[in-house]
Amino acid sequence: MSTAHDSLRARLGRVGAWTFGFDGRAPSAIAKDVAAIEEAGFPALWIPEGGGSNDVLTSLAWLLGASEHLTVASGIANISANEPDVLARGAAFLRAAYDDRLVLGVGVGHSYTTVRRGIDWDRPLARMRAYLEVMDDASDATMPPRLLAALGDGMLRLSADRALGAHTYFVPVEHTAHARDVLGPEPVIAVELGIVPGVDTTPALAAARSWAESYLELPNYANNWRRLGFGQDDVEGGGSEELLRAAIAWGDADSICDRVRAHLDAGADHVCVQVLEADDTDTEIAALVALAPELLSV
Repeated sequence: MSTAHDSLRARLGRVGAWTFGFDGRAPSAIAKDVAAIEEAGFPALWIPEGGGSNDVLTSLAWLLGASEHLTVASGIANISANEPDVLARGAAFLRAAYDDRLVLGVGVGHSYTTVRRGIDWDRPLARMRAYLEVMDDASDATMPPRLLAALGDGMLRLSADRALGAHTYFVPVEHTAHARDVLGPEPVIAVELGIVPGVDTTPALAAARSWAESYLELPNYANNWRRLGFGQDDVEGGGSEELLRAAIAWGDADSICDRVRAHLDAGADHVCVQVLEADDTDTEIAALVALAPELLSV
């Protein structure tokens, strides 16, 4: 395997943290959250660029500045929110400024935010390919390692050809195994895993369904589950119990670690866990910190 792929694996570690919790949060509070995650021992921290998120380069820079050795990753930088040359130069600057601690996840996002920004939602694979070409021509400086948000086979193959691998989201273990088959042994697979810690099945299903409902209304996620053999009844109403059990882990630390281990055994190199339906960001960060000893021993 290549030095670049192995270096990225080492930088991410086997288990990291993933959070939406910083959207709308005060900078000083985010700095404390980052310090807590770093002190807990997580090697990597992932943040999104959703429809209500701050500019991703600004957010990444703040997280890098608030930490000492943590790897910070975008999950993902949205191509409809960032001009490719600006993202390339900004990412290269942050890589140089923070000792290679940045991992740049890039993705096409969703139709509703793309159209809202005045961009037609069509041929996402072709748009991503064209975007990466402009990125790669934009800067002579060394870029940080790059992953692509990928669910379908076409984007998975592009993530092997034009990046160091794929970042997958809201997927079961079966998708991880399939992604490894498509990608082959070398590219990196970083899997997001939603968790609902410390609760039994009935409240966990309610929390999981509340969280999953908006995602299953998006064609790319619903279609991905259909490709995996789930029917229309499974993707409606926030998801069937079978789908939610496949997508999300809940219960005690051992149960959650078993699911992390299953993704790793299926071919993932890194699993970044996201606490779902926490009351607030303080609760979410506390849950991640509490689980860290068990998660980091997987």
